[in-house]
Amino acid sequence: MRWKNFVPAYEVWFNDVFVKTWGAKNDTHVIVTNVGLGEIGHRAAAEIAAGEGHDLVLFLSPKPSFEDHTINHREIHEECELRFGKAHAFVGRSNVNPRTGVHHGFIESFAPTLLTYRRDVWDAVGTSPSTWEDIRKAGRAAKLLHNSPVGISFAPEHNAEHSLRALMAAFGASVQTEDGHLALASQNTLEALNFAKALFEETMSPDVLNWTSPSNNLAILSGDVSLTIDTMSIIRAAEAKGLPIEPDLALASLPAGPFGRGGPAYATNTYVIWKFARNITGAQKFLLDYMAAFSEGLIHSGFQNMPSYPGTVPDMAHLIGASKDRPGRYNILLNLADGLTNLGHPGHSNAATDDVLNQRIISAMFARVASGSATPKEAMDLAQAEITPIFQKWRDAGKI
Repeated sequence: MRWKNFVPAYEVWFNDVFVKTWGAKNDTHVIVTNVGLGEIGHRAAAEIAAGEGHDLVLFLSPKPSFEDHTINHREIHEECELRFGKAHAFVGRSNVNPRTGVHHGFIESFAPTLLTYRRDVWDAVGTSPSTWEDIRKAGRAAKLLHNSPVGISFAPEHNAEHSLRALMAAFGASVQTEDGHLALASQNTLEALNFAKALFEETMSPDVLNWTSPSNNLAILSGDVSLTIDTMSIIRAAEAKGLPIEPDLALASLPAGPFGRGGPAYATNTYVIWKFARNITGAQKFLLDYMAAFSEGLIHSGFQNMPSYPGTVPDMAHLIGASKDRPGRYNILLNLADGLTNLGHPGHSNAATDDVLNQRIISAMFARVASGSATPKEAMDLAQAEITPIFQKWRDAGKI
């Protein structure tokens, strides 16, 4: 079971080419169920409750809270490292529980986190969005002089959770410490919230408080905003549709702050094999063979599914350089993974950080500050109070 991929060409290749070819070679009838992204969690929970379902399930991020219901994927990970070399550092911190030693999932790819911005507007205000302070200052000018505000979601949805964690990382703030202890209530978080309030008030429209997942894509493609944080989906959509705005769109790394630049990958595509799967051996082989064919998948995804194991695509630089799209547009992808983190940064992703993500606590904290319903200190303390029992629950369960 997989969520419906945002790139039709990739889904056609995976379902109709790779899966069918693999099934024929391995005398296995493979059935792929593609469901909406919002359905995956509910469908997976139903399979756990029933003790039966799909052998493989693909999630948009690691699911450490399902650890008791999955196999230990360590052997798949180790075999991939033997064949293809080391995975990116953030991958290793995403799919293994350091307390139990269990690899609760297998990360096959990630979606890069990038700034997408309108070069025409940013050239007009005389700078590029290299730092968060650049975005605040120049974003104010873009809004006032060009009616083109910044568009970063402050709503309770996927985009906001990742974008705002990038802002937190730039100010040295995080949900937990490296060893898995709650760390949200800090001076660093207060500084991030104070900056976010200024950024919202000076550069944005109040609409971002009510955005849904597609809103930032639609806003920049329609010319309503000058900058947002997303994957490559915006610029790829502009290319595919031949939109007038396409020549003016550009990509950039996540902006820097006092503590550098970085943030979680926008998606960390994670397969799990259930303990109750009927064909565990076949599912393991499927994943290993899929990784061996990863270059084809990368091309059909338009570079939107980047390799967790760089060695699966040894000619990455050549493939990107040979792209028929605007010369140099995608060179940024070559070293992008170096600045990406896992959702539990600076610690490992774990069941507690997964619950915090799913409950949208971080985006709610920022929204309270932006809307003026709470001061930064009040919003931080409320979020800390919401998160504390989550961490305690999973600590009591022996998972962190």
